[in-house]
Amino acid sequence: MDKGLHFTVCVVTAVLLLRESSQAGEEKDPEVLAAPNPDFGTDSRGAGEGLPTLTVTTILEDPYVMVRGAELEGYCMDLLAALAAMLRFQYRVRVVADGQYGAVAAGGNWSGMIGEILRREADIAVAPLTVTSAREEVVSFTTPFLQTGIGILLRKDTASQDMSFFHFLSPFSKETWTALLFAYLLTCFCLFLVARLSPCEWNEPKNEENHFTFLNSLWFGAGALALQGATPRPQALSVRVIAVVWWLFTLALLAAYIANFTALLSSGSEQLPIQTFEDLVKQRNLEFGTLEGSSTFYYFKNSKNPIHQMIYEYMEKRREHVLVKTYQEAVQRVMDSNYAFIGESISQDLAAARHCNLIRAPEVIGARGFGIATAQASPWTKPLSIAVLKLREAGDLDYLRNKWWESSCLRQSRDRWGPLEPPALGGLFLTLGIGLALGILAALAELSSSSRRAAVHAKKSCCSVFTEEICTRLRIKGTARQSQETSGKANA
Repeated sequence: MDKGLHFTVCVVTAVLLLRESSQAGEEKDPEVLAAPNPDFGTDSRGAGEGLPTLTVTTILEDPYVMVRGAELEGYCMDLLAALAAMLRFQYRVRVVADGQYGAVAAGGNWSGMIGEILRREADIAVAPLTVTSAREEVVSFTTPFLQTGIGILLRKDTASQDMSFFHFLSPFSKETWTALLFAYLLTCFCLFLVARLSPCEWNEPKNEENHFTFLNSLWFGAGALALQGATPRPQALSVRVIAVVWWLFTLALLAAYIANFTALLSSGSEQLPIQTFEDLVKQRNLEFGTLEGSSTFYYFKNSKNPIHQMIYEYMEKRREHVLVKTYQEAVQRVMDSNYAFIGESISQDLAAARHCNLIRAPEVIGARGFGIATAQASPWTKPLSIAVLKLREAGDLDYLRNKWWESSCLRQSRDRWGPLEPPALGGLFLTLGIGLALGILAALAELSSSSRRAAVHAKKSCCSVFTEEICTRLRIKGTARQSQETSGKANA
């Protein structure tokens, strides 16, 4: 009887132990054990036995951490895999329970990922977690792995303004249009001058009028700008040199104008009326807000800048209506209504790359960084900081930035397709200047050759004949009138 009772007790004990072991295994199942990322060339020893295991808390936000099937992927997951391979540790990733980054509650307790680290529920937090002074007082941060700031996300049709009446002038800047007008007048004057100097443009300078008057030269240059042939047609080599150079200049100039003007029309993003936070405060068409309890909200709350204080007061008075819970909600609201979202500029760049009807305003304030949070006095803080610096020096962080922020839009934005400045067309204007100089030199060479032959025939010095030829061609009307008066006096 005693043996049977002893056997029964042993069986019951064994069953209880097996049940506890099974329950412990089930509690660990929700945690995701991340494998090393092959993009960084790590080996499988990162997940080997005997290595320390860290519990990592993070938050779901595209493209930092995303759920793909039964696994997590994204910028932070790739970064975590690289750090694990470098520092040789294992890790288990868990998504923060309350879906918050970390802020002080009414009772003084911290929420979000910061709270989980303080409660020792996680060892580190790898997420787009902004380094702030308030957070630095309770946890430790590594060197920032990503730099960002505070920007304004807008929808294009709510941010754009009507095209101006002179929108066709937008492809070139005012300086470029001024330089083009000067080049046109200078070229036409050179055509007029060279055509008068060249002996090939007329047979008898004293008895006939040159076809290339100044007005005809202006008409010839305008015809080339319109890609149309215009009379008179040049005959001398010097005049043809200038004409060819001007034609090439106008072809390249028109190609640049058409390409830039087409890009401006297709982008549909005229100069944004909301360039700065001051512009955002002054306008009345758009509502604006940020993430509730985020570092961006507290940045405006603590700022002494009058504009920032006005933004905070606006959001505080309408917090139930303008503050959003998640980043995805903010992006969707910008696309669906007249709403401007104030948040991390790097996340807004991603939204603009993924949604082609969104754009970020140029001004960025409050330069800050995303860091890895650890418990104070944690032995992992310094090694993680050094590892982040090594990854930056090796170019791995830039690789990740380009990988996860790749744009799917083919749009050409206004800040990339602005008016062309004169330096962009400097080589074109230089080529035109060289062509004009060559044309003038060719005309002088032609006139010099003709004067030399005339000097031999008339038995005069070449310099005197050359001077007479220039005076005759540049003052043809006055010379003709003087010759007529002289002949009239002789007949009298």
